[in-house]
Amino acid sequence: MNTKREEHFKDIYLAGGCFWGVQAYMDKIPGVIESQAGYANGKTENPSYEQVCKENTGHAETVRVRYDPKEISLDKLIKIFFEIIDPTLLNRQANDIGTQYRTGVYYIDETDRMIIQKVFNEEAKKYDKPIAVELRPLQNYYSAEDYHQKYLNKNSGGYCHIDLKGADKYKK
Repeated sequence: MNTKREEHFKDIYLAGGCFWGVQAYMDKIPGVIESQAGYANGKTENPSYEQVCKENTGHAETVRVRYDPKEISLDKLIKIFFEIIDPTLLNRQANDIGTQYRTGVYYIDETDRMIIQKVFNEEAKKYDKPIAVELRPLQNYYSAEDYHQKYLNKNSGGYCHIDLKGADKYKK
């Protein structure tokens, strides 16, 4: 890629239950340049999938989304994220239950927090229950194992709690 062009790309980290579906969905969104499945905001350094699932690592399955703000705004990206999660569920999405499946938006740039908070406030009005999505600065992030990357592309029959066809309305 052209490095000069890359200078304006930004990253946001989205935890929406199992990272397979979040990654597959975000990859279909115009303006998303790349994504990576991983683990965020936990206390164990460079955890394995088995550790995240079986131990108290504190990590959430998270997708690093690199996007081009000239093609998609951060607020639009967060609104799309809210379309694929149930933001009122604590530590679960569909059949995935546990703290590693909690929902969250983790930011690097403090100026992004205000944009994200505005979307959170708008989304909260749509529900009778409080929103359980974390909004926090990114403390740490570790890439998941290779077999998790683009998992649903490699395993078309793999489990996913997200309706990936919903992204078709955004067509890349």
